[in-house]
Amino acid sequence: MDQATLDRLRKQLQEDREQQLELLGEHGADPYGEEVRDLQVGNDGFADSGQATEERSEVLGQIDTARVRLHQVDTALERIDAGTYGQCERCGEPIQEARLEARPLSTRCMECASMT
Repeated sequence: MDQATLDRLRKQLQEDREQQLELLGEHGADPYGEEVRDLQVGNDGFADSGQATEERSEVLGQIDTARVRLHQVDTALERIDAGTYGQCERCGEPIQEARLEARPLSTRCMECASMT
């Protein structure tokens, strides 16, 4: 992979990282821990308690998804720094550049990904 492509993918990953951190910050969630401060959903009305529970579950799901993605992005950036980005974690062969362009978080080549 040429340096220009690697730089472009790094930039995409860094932007993705910022988006995940922003989303987590909006919900008062610690990006690298379990803490969630000031989770504001619904109101205190008994009639709306079911809706508030549903909203709370939805927000907590978004937080969990953002934390997982942040971890994946951080790992991809670490692999770039280590010089192993774009190398299949299973077989060690290069991941197709088109696959990385479409899915920068890919850690497996198409052949190994299809075996899962």
